[in-house]
Formats: sequence, C-alpha cells, structure tokens
Amino acid sequence: MFAGLLRIEIFKIFKRPRTFIAFGAIAAIVFLVQLALKVNGKDFIQLYTDSQADTFDIPYDNILNGYFVCVAILHMILIHVPLLVALIAGDMISGEANLGTLRLLAGKPVTRTQIIMAKFTASTVYVILLLFWMALIALLGSMLLFGTNDLVVFKENGIHLMDKQDVLWRFLGAFVFAALGLTTIAVMALMFSAFSENSLGPIVGTVCVVVVFTIIQQLKVPVFEQTVNPWSFTTHMLGWKGFFYVEKNAEGATIDGSVENPSALIRSGLILVGYIVLFLLISIRYFKKKDILS
Repeated sequence: MFAGLLRIEIFKIFKRPRTFIAFGAIAAIVFLVQLALKVNGKDFIQLYTDSQADTFDIPYDNILNGYFVCVAILHMILIHVPLLVALIAGDMISGEANLGTLRLLAGKPVTRTQIIMAKFTASTVYVILLLFWMALIALLGSMLLFGTNDLVVFKENGIHLMDKQDVLWRFLGAFVFAALGLTTIAVMALMFSAFSENSLGPIVGTVCVVVVFTIIQQLKVPVFEQTVNPWSFTTHMLGWKGFFYVEKNAEGATIDGSVENPSALIRSGLILVGYIVLFLLISIRYFKKKDILS
C-alpha cells in the first residue's frame, strides 16, 4: 500500500507545471555561467590570482577546465536551490488541505504516519532528481565544453590542487552531501506545511528561515559564531565544499584521495541527519492530531 501511495505522491509533484520551473531555472543558470566562463573565463580566474600573477606564470588555460567550471557553478547555484525545493515541499500537505483532497487521502486504508512518510520520500526523490539534472548539465556538460584537467580550487588561505584522476569521486560526494542538505530544507518545508492550511505560508516561512540563518552566518559576529552557527543547518549545508579541500604532505604536495577535515564533514552530515529526523518527527506528531475534517 505504501508503494502505491508513494507513486501517487510522486505523480502529484510532477503533474504540477511549477515543478519543472526548477529544472528550467537550473538549466538556464548553468548555461549562462558556462557561456560567461567560455567567453571571459580568464578574467574570472584573475579575480582569485591577481596577487600571484606578478610572481608566477598562471596557466589559465589549464585551470579553466570542466571540473573547475562545475565547482564554480555549484558555488553560485546551490545557495539558491533551497528556494526551489521549498516551492514544492511547502505545498505537499497545505496545498491538499486547501483543495480539500487531504481528507480524501486520509480516508484511505493508510495511517497518517504513512502519509507523511510518503510525502517525505516523494520530496526526497524530487531533490535527488533535481541534483541529478544539475550534475548532468553542470558536470558532464562542462566536461564536454571545457575538457578535463587537474582541478584547482581557491580558498581564503591557499590553493588546493587535485589530480584529474582524483576528482570524480569528490563530485559524487559533494552531490550526495548536497542532497542531504536539500532534504533538510524539504522536510522543514513539509513540517511547516503540516501546520498550515494554505500553500504560501510554508513556502515563505521556509525561505525566511533559510535567509535569516544565512545572514547570521555571513555576519561573522563572534556571539553568533560561538552559539548559533555551529548548530545552524545552513552552516552545515555548505559541507559539500570540504570534498574539494585536500591535505598536503610536509613538502606541500597534495595527498591524493584525502580531504582536509574529514571529521568536520562527518559532523556536518550527522547534524543534517539530526535535523531531518527532528523535523520529520514533529511533522508526524502534529499531523496525527491535526483536524482535517473541518
């Protein structure tokens, strides 16, 4: 019965025209970034290497490859994808309550817990497909347009260089971690949706929470750095970047297959899982008591 319920929920998501807005928006943004870097990629790299250009001969053509372009796209686009996820997940329960179809669904021989789990699973499927689409056009598309070479990643305190044979698994890890972060957003929107009778409230509420915590994170105020940011889900959603920061040996050479701070990656992942479980339990608990007949 659950499998049938899940199929229905997935069908509901993809029968809405707005579902495909996210796929279209991501494709448009990726194409524009790829076009910009194809035309002015050297200028983009110079923003990060300006202080070293007088000392070293910067191999711009080698740096500007498909892997570098994909990392740049992820930095630009992943911060906005939560808004697209909220647009769908925030409507999962409240939208049906507003239309009056929720009581029909609850009348089927399924528990309310199964209903929440089906909607949560369908939202997760949507997140995974969205990221798969992003990987297809951002990674594969960039590799076809720019070719492949060693990956150079710029960080505040240095430059990280990865051999091209040591890159693809990092993208896999980054996309999996991004899926974890976006699932956190989806289940939060689902939780707000359980508390609401209209679609707009949960979507706006989710966006506002993400914006507020993102601003707090970017302020770099010591009181927030010590209290809020270490536990904020928006902080740990950026953990995917850790896959592109590598360890170096005593001579300063990159250690293949390494990540700079694996314990931080694990901690961020566990915190995100904790948020997912917390939001899901709150959703189930409230929905069990929710009056959907009035």
